[in-house]
Amino acid sequence: MRILLIEDYTPLRENITESLTQAGYIVDASATGDEGLWYAENGNYDVTILDIMLPEIDGLTILRKLKKFGSKTPVIIISARDSTDHKIEGLDAGANDYLVKPFELKELQARVRAQLRKRYDQANDSATVGDLTVNFNAKRVSRAGEEITLTRREYGLLEYFAYRIGQVVTRQEIWDHVYEDVEGGTSNAVDVYVGYLRKKLNAGDKENLLHTRRGQGYYLEAHAITEPVNS
Repeated sequence: MRILLIEDYTPLRENITESLTQAGYIVDASATGDEGLWYAENGNYDVTILDIMLPEIDGLTILRKLKKFGSKTPVIIISARDSTDHKIEGLDAGANDYLVKPFELKELQARVRAQLRKRYDQANDSATVGDLTVNFNAKRVSRAGEEITLTRREYGLLEYFAYRIGQVVTRQEIWDHVYEDVEGGTSNAVDVYVGYLRKKLNAGDKENLLHTRRGQGYYLEAHAITEPVNS
């Protein structure tokens, strides 16, 4: 899942980036409001983490611009401004959450997970498809009670499918949410990793849960959805 972080204080920005990266997220980090706004307007993010006091453009202005443009990406404000009025101002501007500095990084991670669940209408901290279970908090995957070991990339791919169970996900969406920009994207790279993931999920001749919709993309479901027949 891809996170946008807009924070001008370098030590905090680097610590948050490292923490979220280790947790398996893709993080785009910006130190200025104008650059952060550009990222937000031109990227496809699952959650935005936004400081208020920023150079060039302040965080509340960024937030109001994004909401005016119709952005659906949930926003978590992180700020040293801790009064009730400041919190109300941020939430009324369109923020989904408000976290006062200083804070524990594990709490920020928990709030990110909460926003991801809300965004993708996932009520629980885990998803189940057939006998497959994906635990978002522990980043663990099991099938029929047996744990499956995945690489970071494979888990990130499966997690995105698990948040969108039954929905066809295009290769471009997968690239936007799972891959680093610096890697240079090709649909073949996506296909290759889907193949790796499918092989591990289906080990031991288990029923296939990761299906292909020709010309469209992939989806995670207990049973393949019948494609319409052209007359």
